[in-house]
Amino acid sequence: MNEKKSDFHSEAGAVAGGDSVRPVAMQRRLKSRHIMMMALGGAIGAGMFKGSSTSITLAGPSVVLAYGFGGLILLFIMSGLAEMTVARPSAGTFRELIEPLLGPFAGHLVGWMYWLDWVLVMAAETAASATFLQYWFPQFPLWLMSLLVSVALTLLNLFQVSIYGETEYWLAGVKIAVLILFILFGGSLLFTGYGPHVASEFHNLTAAGGFFPHGWKGLAASMLVVMFSFGGTEMVGMTMGETDHPEQVIPRAARSVIVRILIFYVLPILVIVSLVPWNQLGGVNAPSPFVEVFHAIGIPFVGSLMNFVMLTAVLSATNTGMYAASRMLYRQSLAGQAPHWFAHLSKQGVPLSALLMSTVFLYVGVGVAFFAAGNTFNYLMVIPGYSVLVVWMGIGLAHVRSRPQGRWPIFSLFAVAALAVILLGIIVTSPWQGTLISLATVVIVAGGYLLRGRGTRREC
Repeated sequence: MNEKKSDFHSEAGAVAGGDSVRPVAMQRRLKSRHIMMMALGGAIGAGMFKGSSTSITLAGPSVVLAYGFGGLILLFIMSGLAEMTVARPSAGTFRELIEPLLGPFAGHLVGWMYWLDWVLVMAAETAASATFLQYWFPQFPLWLMSLLVSVALTLLNLFQVSIYGETEYWLAGVKIAVLILFILFGGSLLFTGYGPHVASEFHNLTAAGGFFPHGWKGLAASMLVVMFSFGGTEMVGMTMGETDHPEQVIPRAARSVIVRILIFYVLPILVIVSLVPWNQLGGVNAPSPFVEVFHAIGIPFVGSLMNFVMLTAVLSATNTGMYAASRMLYRQSLAGQAPHWFAHLSKQGVPLSALLMSTVFLYVGVGVAFFAAGNTFNYLMVIPGYSVLVVWMGIGLAHVRSRPQGRWPIFSLFAVAALAVILLGIIVTSPWQGTLISLATVVIVAGGYLLRGRGTRREC
């Protein structure tokens, strides 16, 4: 038995404690194609198909720059993650890359904020899936469809990781294939037109108030939505413990996923704001600007197709979220930052207790999304935006610390500085209620670390 597999068997044994050692370990059955699609599946969900409506409203056509700049930052962060993975392939997740370099408090903070991030994102994606289902089944209540989706995905995640990876591969593949068609078809309409729609080329980028209709403040305000949308790409760093030869697979997947993220975000958004004036997008009855674009130019039957694609997108993102939340809670338990029973593995090598606890909060979050009065859930959903920034800054700072003194990684330094500026801009431009809730969350998480002390870290 090689050293890596022995490490993970000892990990499972440490969970049980005493003389009773569970002959179960996490299984290294994820392939490179699974990992790439998991990262895309986490990043291309409701934040893309529905959140893009909000970002376009905030920034107008200049939102293209926001997505491009966010993608550049992500490129630098993921490059640092890839380099650290090569240096420490025994790490199970990016949490184990951050903690040795930045200390146990950083591991605690990043771990819990990332778990909370995905729990809330799962609730948002599940709520979105119910609205997409209601497009075809308006007679059924949203809460019932949301419950059915939650139960189905929970059951799927109880199987061994290879089944989850294969399911995610095909779920993510559907939306990526259609996004490619959207880019090609929508791009051709810019120059050829269709029926009553006249070829607009790129005139709509400046036709309604200019390229920056709300100025630089609008661009800054859209960055919270943009960063939230890109959240999930770091999922590459959550699969290290279930991937063979992570020092080879993870860097390759990180590089390829960056290119795809930029293509599947920047180009579709550019097509949308070019085809239809930005101030004509958005509305209560339209679930997404993607559907609105095709309705606006009079193409029949595409609304149902895009609704199906968006449904697969949010199901894919929820599926990815369950994986990420359960694995992070499992790793927190191994590190002594969560109760030890969350590190128990099923016979299939799945952290069952951590998965069930994460899905319990999913159901609570879905309930809040549907039944809470006012903007309660909207305020809660600010937390994932801030959490993504915290995690990315943690990865970037860890990469800086990983280099020998005097050999500073310029791009990681730039990325961390840019994330700090974006964080400040979001604080200034976002509603104070969401920012206050996010700050309170960080204080509570930090307080939990102080109450527990430094904790007893189990060797992995």
